[in-house]
Amino acid sequence: MIREFFLGFIKLHILYHASKGRICGVEIKEELRRHGYDISPGTLYPTLHALEAGGYLRSEEAVEKGRMRKYYTITPKGERMLAEAREKIRELVEEVLE
Repeated sequence: MIREFFLGFIKLHILYHASKGRICGVEIKEELRRHGYDISPGTLYPTLHALEAGGYLRSEEAVEKGRMRKYYTITPKGERMLAEAREKIRELVEEVLE
C-alpha cells in the first residue's frame, strides 16, 4: 500500500518536472532521490512509459555524448492533469494541516 501511495507522488513530481522542460530517466531519478524517493529503474521506467501511454507525456529520442537518450515532455493532457492535481493537493494540505 505504501508503494502505491508514493507512486502517486512520484507521478506528480514527474509531471511537474516535465512541465518545466524535457527530462530523461536518469535526470528524474536523481531529482526524485533529492526528494527522498529512491526508486529503482524497474519502477521508474514503467511509470514513465505508463504516463506516455496515458497521453500525459510525449517522448523523443536524442543522441547525447554518444548515447541514445529518451526525453519526455508534458502534453496538454498532462498539463491539465497537473493543474487539477495542484487544486486537489492545495485542498488536501489545507485540510490536513489545519
